[in-house]
Amino acid sequence: MSLAVVNSRALAGVTALPVSVEAHLANGLPSLSVVGLPEAAVKEAKDRVRAALLNARFEFPTRRITINLAPADLPKEGGRFDLPIALGILAASGQVPADALERYEFLGELALSGELRPIRGALPAAVQAREAGRALVLPRANAAEAALVGGLEILPAEHLLEVCAHLHGQRPLPVQPEAAPPAPESNAGVDLADVHGQARAKRALEIAAAGGHSLLMIGPPGTGKTMLASRLPGILPPMSETEALQSAAVQSISQGGFDLGRWRRRPFRAPHHTASGVALVGGGSHPRPGEISLAHHGVLFLDELPEFDRRVLEVLREPLESGRITISRAARQAEFPARFQLLGAMNPCPCGYLGHPSGRCRCSPDQVQRYRARLSGPLLDRIDMHVEVPSLPREDRQGQNGDVAIETSAAVRERVVGAFERARARAGVANAALETAAVNQHCRLGAEQADLLDGAIERLGLSARARHRVLKVARTIADLAGSEAIAAPHLMEALSYRRLDRPLSN
Repeated sequence: MSLAVVNSRALAGVTALPVSVEAHLANGLPSLSVVGLPEAAVKEAKDRVRAALLNARFEFPTRRITINLAPADLPKEGGRFDLPIALGILAASGQVPADALERYEFLGELALSGELRPIRGALPAAVQAREAGRALVLPRANAAEAALVGGLEILPAEHLLEVCAHLHGQRPLPVQPEAAPPAPESNAGVDLADVHGQARAKRALEIAAAGGHSLLMIGPPGTGKTMLASRLPGILPPMSETEALQSAAVQSISQGGFDLGRWRRRPFRAPHHTASGVALVGGGSHPRPGEISLAHHGVLFLDELPEFDRRVLEVLREPLESGRITISRAARQAEFPARFQLLGAMNPCPCGYLGHPSGRCRCSPDQVQRYRARLSGPLLDRIDMHVEVPSLPREDRQGQNGDVAIETSAAVRERVVGAFERARARAGVANAALETAAVNQHCRLGAEQADLLDGAIERLGLSARARHRVLKVARTIADLAGSEAIAAPHLMEALSYRRLDRPLSN
């Protein structure tokens, strides 16, 4: 047989689209050409495949060989097509049975010796292979990651010869067992009890965790903003199976790959303030996910928020609303999920000590206003909660305030999970993700509460978007209190978290 077809997958964003690797042998001068919109690494496969076949003691056909990667208009990148190209040549030349290829999908980069090297994006490929009803043959180094997808036959291999022996029916490849249940999440010694004082900031952190709300902390240096931020993942609700797979799929296609030790643990990303817009939202000639996508179903912490370039921060506006980001380039377009929880920290003024008891701040009102203007109004409007993290009194700094009970992350998380489950049972999503119609349905106010909110909206000059966000926060506060209705105290507390909608006093 001079024609063979091998099933494979190409990455397109966080999905793995089907690719048919067609190998055709014809008479003519010996050559090997690869067509079907391959990029440089795919074109170089012909040299890797030739060396791998010869070193594995196969016969390399001295004929005119054409490899077509269909569909032709889908860009192909990486070394993932080495194994299917090699098998296509072997099947077309009669060295492996072509009819044995149909029920499998193949992925893998070949070393010159014929060994299989790992590839990016094994998890999305495994999800799509399961939906197609085929078994997946891939490098052993990717098997544990692919095994996170249940209901799929995964056949890991370390060498091209093992795959060929399996196709001949001589030595079947072992089936990779499904992944064991994940170990309980660990905070690695990071606990809310380590943070002395800051009861109001801890309360805001609890509300943010229960409702999935974005939060901005404002306070002088050294008051615990970064400590509080690092403890947010420890009080978040556990990830569902779907959320875990979606988050792991984004990690799988990134440059660093997916760490199995992070399975079902919410990501926490904290890029430096020198990060570019492309680093934050993703991009490149071959689009890759940025920090907001790597934080999908997790936390994106931006410390020293005003120090980020303003144009970089502005790119957060759309994904904060939509939960996804579309990267468009002249040659291609990719969409990545970006349902992240934004957590920011900033100083109240350029010197950092506005409102400090020491009175050391000498910043003028104009300087403070220019500093705050680094954050645009539309961006601040999209942040649900602004909370002050003030300087601590001596007894809190020394941990000697015996009148205040110190709660652990486990105790707070128990309340958070209860409130989150109430919200999910009511609307199917966290309160922060409620659409406009759902807000009108699940955040209804009585006449007294509506008048209270409208009066506050007029005094603070809040937008319609900010009004909806206040309602969502109030709904979460009511859920934490176990209340079916939003009462006046819930509304008042929610309004108190709009700190930057009021002037900062010196």
